[in-house]
Amino acid sequence: MIESNVSRSCAWCALGSDGTNERLDENHSEHNLSPTGHLVVAVCLGFIGTFGFLNNTLVLVIFCRYKVLRSPMNCLLVSISVSDLLVCVLGTPFSFAASTQGRWLIGQAGCVWYGFANSFLGVVSLISLAVLSYERYCTMMGATQADSTNYRKVAMGIAFSWIYSMVWTIPPLFGWSRYGPEGPGTTCSVNWTAKTANNVSYIVCLFIFCLILPFAVIVYSYGRLLQAITQVSRINTVVSRRREQRVLFMVVTMVVCYLLCWLPYGIMALMATFGRPGLITPTASIVPSLLAKTSTVINPIIYIFMNKQFCRCFHALLMCTTPERGSSFKNTSNVTRTQRTVRRANGNNVTFAVASTVHPTICAPHSGGHKSSSEDGKPVPATGQETTRPVVSLVAYYNG
Repeated sequence: MIESNVSRSCAWCALGSDGTNERLDENHSEHNLSPTGHLVVAVCLGFIGTFGFLNNTLVLVIFCRYKVLRSPMNCLLVSISVSDLLVCVLGTPFSFAASTQGRWLIGQAGCVWYGFANSFLGVVSLISLAVLSYERYCTMMGATQADSTNYRKVAMGIAFSWIYSMVWTIPPLFGWSRYGPEGPGTTCSVNWTAKTANNVSYIVCLFIFCLILPFAVIVYSYGRLLQAITQVSRINTVVSRRREQRVLFMVVTMVVCYLLCWLPYGIMALMATFGRPGLITPTASIVPSLLAKTSTVINPIIYIFMNKQFCRCFHALLMCTTPERGSSFKNTSNVTRTQRTVRRANGNNVTFAVASTVHPTICAPHSGGHKSSSEDGKPVPATGQETTRPVVSLVAYYNG
């Protein structure tokens, strides 16, 4: 029978996947890590937990303080930050404490809870990134202008992310695979090592539907956006070349960081599942786990602090000033589209749309400033604000 109290050797960690006393290794070497190794892991987890908590908390503070950020697209970013913040609050402290002591501290039930919570929130983050990329693709390629007050579609996307993740992470609680100790026994996750058909089938499905599928959606969505911007740059190279380079940099950064954080973990899981017993050493198993957890630190930087709107509001929050005016990404502006249709030799129509925007006051807090009026009755911007002027904010390509 599995013990609820964990000894220093983590005896219950060595039990077989079916709950029997069959040991995975006579000497438990796969669960042992040197004191120095545990200390290094604890330092890494402390860094990840601290900066992940600070970054995502700061995102939520900025979002709550500046009403102008409350657009449908930004709500998806906030959903990602919420899931990452919960990982830093509900998961990382326990693995950090376990690493400082060299053993799991909260028993079998705590291990199952930890494994479920981290798997669920991790999948939420992955699926949310895929939903965000698809939403950006639909917004840019849509035939009609985006409605910055319509939250229904984004709310459905957020609900889908959380429900979909719940569907794929609940089964181990009811017998399709199980949650248990991972690596050196200081973290818990899905049981990657069991060779039963029950366990292998779950891991294969989890790998396909929660890692490969979101990655395919991200690559497809951002790939089409790059294709669209490349086509438009042939018409207006001065305006579009800079945007093309910026979007290319963003896309490459997103894809590379996604692969860096999650691909090693997926490969490790597959090797532990299909490889020979003992193939994955404690060091080899803990490194991909740490990389996956760094996504809680990286996601806010890539998706939010590299966003010009959030960046301006962040600077304003630090300096206690009103942010400088700048173009937004089709979130809070009145959009005017100019379309141009060109007929190709093959008979297909190609429609190019350039959206010009007129921006409201950017990142004003809830109280905001008041506007005065001139003698002829025309409104004059409040003190310290620039005169509103149209700016090109979006270039889209439609292949009909």
